[in-house]
Order: sequence, then structure tokens, then C-alpha cells
Amino acid sequence: MDFITVGKYLNLAQADLIAGRLEAAGFNVLRSGVDAALGFDGGVLGVGGIRLQVPEDQVERALALVKDLEATEPAE
Repeated sequence: MDFITVGKYLNLAQADLIAGRLEAAGFNVLRSGVDAALGFDGGVLGVGGIRLQVPEDQVERALALVKDLEATEPAE
């Protein structure tokens, strides 16, 4: 099963929030880059961000939800 990136975040808290919302909606979410970011001196920026990925057959619905969630979040 291929996992496809539906979001990329430079803020670990934001990535966790979006991932949690996706999981609550029934999506299988893979957080890619978290361990590397936590163990790397440059942190999240040093590894190019945290990528949230879902199975290929869930991408379209997940992208729609991510778009809605990002549109309703307050600006940093």
C-alpha cells in the first residue's frame, strides 16, 4: 500500500493537530519525519518538515479535510 503526502508542516504541534483530526475522521495517518526532526539539531526545519501521509485510496477525501482544517485555523 502506497502512502501519499497530504500535508507538510514546519510546526510539530500543527502537524499533530491535523493528524489527530484526520485520525478522528477515520483516516490512517502516517507521520513522516517526526523522529528525525526530534533527533536532529536543526529540528523540523532541518529535515524539511513533518509530512502527513495517508493510503492512496484515501488521498482525495483527506486533502479536502486538510484544506478545510487549514482554512479554519488561526494564523500563526
